Amino acid sequence: MSANLSAFAYLAAAVCFILALKGLSSPTSARTGNMFGIAGMAVAVATTLAQPDVGGFGWIAVAMAIGAVIGAVIALRIRMTAMPQLVAAFHSLVGMAAVLVAAAALYAPEAYGIGTLGAIKTASRIEMSLGAVIGAITFTGSVIAFAKLQALMTGAPITFPMQHPLNLLFGLVIVACIVWFAIAQSVSAFWLMTALAFALGVMLIIPIGGADMPVVISMLNSYSGWAAAGIGFTLQNTALIIVGALVGSSGAILSYIMCRGMNRSFVNVILGGFGVEAGAAAVAAGDKSVKAGSAEDAAFILQNASSVIVVPGYGMAVAQAQHALREMADVLKAHGVKVSYAIHPVAGRMPGHMNVLLAEANVPYDEVFELEAINSSFPAADVAFVIGANDVTNPAARKDPSSPIAGMPILDVDKAKTVLFVKRSLSPGYAGIDNELFYGDHTMMLFADAKKMVEDIVKAL
Repeated sequence: MSANLSAFAYLAAAVCFILALKGLSSPTSARTGNMFGIAGMAVAVATTLAQPDVGGFGWIAVAMAIGAVIGAVIALRIRMTAMPQLVAAFHSLVGMAAVLVAAAALYAPEAYGIGTLGAIKTASRIEMSLGAVIGAITFTGSVIAFAKLQALMTGAPITFPMQHPLNLLFGLVIVACIVWFAIAQSVSAFWLMTALAFALGVMLIIPIGGADMPVVISMLNSYSGWAAAGIGFTLQNTALIIVGALVGSSGAILSYIMCRGMNRSFVNVILGGFGVEAGAAAVAAGDKSVKAGSAEDAAFILQNASSVIVVPGYGMAVAQAQHALREMADVLKAHGVKVSYAIHPVAGRMPGHMNVLLAEANVPYDEVFELEAINSSFPAADVAFVIGANDVTNPAARKDPSSPIAGMPILDVDKAKTVLFVKRSLSPGYAGIDNELFYGDHTMMLFADAKKMVEDIVKAL
């Protein structure tokens, strides 16, 4: 394939990726966006394989076949509740790929056209260094995020004295090694900065608590994009550079949006200095009492309402209650009740988690609203039906300046006339604090598995 034709094909792939991002910005166009993404990747891969200096097609075919089988099996077997940890695991693969490509370029620079052994171009050394460092941080950071989400290690923040100064020291030594490698092409400098980057990835993620995992997933997505861009420079592949830059920048923008949704500092996210502070613990209910109800009680309240706002959370995802919830909404709408869905930007364990689940249950897109669009509607709502959400509805964020979630934008569920709260127990959310909404005079707690409770409400209706 000629250079001009390759450039045109890579440009076409880049346009497809941009259209994919545009499509993924809305649930109504997400499927089309995915198709553009698939088409763009197919064009990029085919164009790369058609380059005159590419060989070893047998090994490439074997590797692609193995990857395709593994990917297909995972896609068919994965549950939506496990999607966040799957995303984290896949991010780790991108990071490790960046490290391995940089290492291969270090020992076989002629194959990459960046110089000879011991005399790699200075610009290429810098590109290799950045790719290896970002990739290493992405790999170990994603592995820790996966372990926390999969409950292979505690989801609580892990902190120790002088943690941030140690992170700063690691960062400074890594920068020094990059300069050292760029000047002297020292193999020792390369592997030292890579090892420190692996360690820094762990150090940045372990102090982050489960409540902040949506931001972590988004930020690791950005890191994986920049790591891919680093690979692109080393491989001199235009498509990979463009894709990496798109993923990196869009992930960073999404992280910023998520930080605003949780009242977190974007700088603190990058430095790993956010999350629930050590020592934050659940507040005991003490002498507080709750008003518990049954499915029949909830059905009576719901069918006599004129407006119901449903607030889904991770508990709905765990119980796989989205289909039963849609059925309940259909029955209520048949009774003339207006039903809407309120989505907090960090509900669940990854950005868009609740939107995907509701879309899976064929909930109409025009009934689903983000926090900013629906918060003003709660005072006029007869019922707020909270299913599996917790921290994102906790009024302490507005009322208690000392709360770990103080200042975090929440859904104003407490302003509805009646609150029906589906939850297994009074246990706190990921932030580790009690939710005063449980004890409100206008709140009825529905203690049960979310799916079973909603199914019982449907029967009662």
